[in-house]
Amino acid sequence: MGSKITRHEVGARMSQAVVHGDKVYLAGVVADSPAGSVEKQTQQVLRKIDKLLKQAGTDKSRILKANIWLTDMRSFDEMNKAWDAWASKGNTPARATVEARLVPGYHVEIMVEAAL
Repeated sequence: MGSKITRHEVGARMSQAVVHGDKVYLAGVVADSPAGSVEKQTQQVLRKIDKLLKQAGTDKSRILKANIWLTDMRSFDEMNKAWDAWASKGNTPARATVEARLVPGYHVEIMVEAAL
């Protein structure tokens, strides 16, 4: 048998976090509700990421890669304001940000992979 797989916040469709080997993979994280600005939604998403990483036994300083989806690239600076205040200084991950359609009302979705 291969190495152990641990899942956190398991649902019928997906798990919010999956630990395998020395990595944790988070599902795409969105705000709890579609209310609020891009900055406010991003702050909420980042708090949720902190919580999921803690459950898995790691933290934001160990993030290896981040994928960010925005509904409108004109909000890139607004999202970055929240990201820059949150990111672990000197430990920033590889990152990509693209424009995509999201569920109506949601402005940002973030998915990360981190080392344990």
